[in-house]
Amino acid sequence: MRRDVGGRLIRLQPPLAVCREAPDGAACRDLFKELKNPYYIGDSPSLTQTCGWIDAWTAEPSVYAVAAGTTQDIVAAVNFARDNRLRLVVKGGGHSYLGTSNAPDSLLVWTRGLNEIALHDGFVAQGCGARGAPQPAVTIGAGAIWMHAYNAVTTGGGRYVQGGGCGTVGVAGLVLGGGFGSYSKTYSTAAASLLEAEIVTADGAVRNANACTHPELFWALKGGGGGSFGVVTRVTLRTHELPAFFGVAAMTIVATSDAAYRRLLGRFIGFYAETLLNPHWGEIVTPRPGRRLDIRMAFQGLDQDRATALWQPFLRWVADAGDDLSVTLAPIIRSVEARHRWDPAFLKTLAPQAVRLDDRPGASADNIFWTANLGEAGHFLHGFESAWLPASLLQADQQERLVDALVAANRHWSVELHLQKGLAGAPAEALAAARDTATNPAVLDAFALAIIAGEEPPAFPGLRDHEPDMTTARRHASQIAMAMAELRKLVPDGGSYVAESSFFETEWQRSYWGANYSRLRAVKDTYDPDGLFFVHHGVGSEDWSSDGFTRVATSRTP
Repeated sequence: MRRDVGGRLIRLQPPLAVCREAPDGAACRDLFKELKNPYYIGDSPSLTQTCGWIDAWTAEPSVYAVAAGTTQDIVAAVNFARDNRLRLVVKGGGHSYLGTSNAPDSLLVWTRGLNEIALHDGFVAQGCGARGAPQPAVTIGAGAIWMHAYNAVTTGGGRYVQGGGCGTVGVAGLVLGGGFGSYSKTYSTAAASLLEAEIVTADGAVRNANACTHPELFWALKGGGGGSFGVVTRVTLRTHELPAFFGVAAMTIVATSDAAYRRLLGRFIGFYAETLLNPHWGEIVTPRPGRRLDIRMAFQGLDQDRATALWQPFLRWVADAGDDLSVTLAPIIRSVEARHRWDPAFLKTLAPQAVRLDDRPGASADNIFWTANLGEAGHFLHGFESAWLPASLLQADQQERLVDALVAANRHWSVELHLQKGLAGAPAEALAAARDTATNPAVLDAFALAIIAGEEPPAFPGLRDHEPDMTTARRHASQIAMAMAELRKLVPDGGSYVAESSFFETEWQRSYWGANYSRLRAVKDTYDPDGLFFVHHGVGSEDWSSDGFTRVATSRTP
């Protein structure tokens, strides 16, 4: 195979070898410093952005990797793995919380080198002919990350493409998982923007999947999960007219008593339902233990004065509460010209606190990432749970139940309400586009995805002086589970988001895809009947042992 891939077959070295030899040495210290640099991690075929999960998985490199430079490199790798019955793993950005972009004793298809980005004024999907009206779009290689894609499309092209919030996530992986960003309530999901994907399937064929050619495979790629149907080499996504402004609204409020905290949550939920449940607003609001409410929201299409005016009724209510509430982060409501939202030069000059730089010698000046995402670089997970919360909980007669559940959950852990990861309040066209994806239909009626999670800095079980605190991690995992149990009393069948969910999800088929799973399974059986592509809790994985090496069932029923 080395000849077939032009010498791009790499024997992978364990990245932690320097730490096993000298845990206190300079080389090990340098490695752990760089494990907080997502660009360093992404440029190493042996590393993943999450380094493990307590009692679930630990990052272990493949034996060999094909550092793909062309689609034909991937064809050769797929054929070799199939013919030799090898465990095959695919990695682009390496941002899988569930550990799906790594596996020991496997062959890795590493797509990082496929990172081209090309803008189109009038794209028509292959095979659609007169049925497809030309539309603005962007074609992005499977190894590209969102920070670079946004910079090309928005800074350079004056358009918007729906992607993710964390800029170092891989473009293709986000699309395959569904893909929410700050403005999904306006533009729907990344999967809903997919116009065409080039994919190498288990038989080694290169297929262009779109609404006219291989339409069922195309549908499955829109949120059916990465690593299950083949190796995607590039995606083409529709782009949108850029709004005039993007902005942020941030503040932190702390209550001095339990009663005051309940009133604070109740007032914010009412304010959100009345004023912010619309296409303009997204991102995260977090009720926390200690009676603290963190608000870190994003908006689009509003200038600063209009956005500020919308918040005045809530801010006056907070001020009128007197000693019951304390504002520990004064309200910050700011907007910028939309074209600068991901402009590295602009951000480094005018918002340097918002971004971090790739600190490696010779790194591209465009290699920036959000300071808010620093905790996710190289983290070791203690627990992660998610659940969609239906908009019916925002009705006046249901808001108290929601407050009760959040207060009960806060006795155990913080609850992040990702308001952009539920599509209630989105325009009809955004809902229609999301409905035509594989994502659990529960997202259409949800106002938020509730995420409850805990982590620690880079740690590796068995690595002396760099092991996770197992006792603390398991205690946190228990607290996280108890917090989510309080929300599950409200939404026992709410479903969860495949890209951000529990490794230990028991009814994952229903939770991730709902009624769509049987259709996804049919696509899997058509294009990968022998199960070459296996990932944890991926479509068809129920037929295999947990490590993906042994087939344990032949049933075709979900």
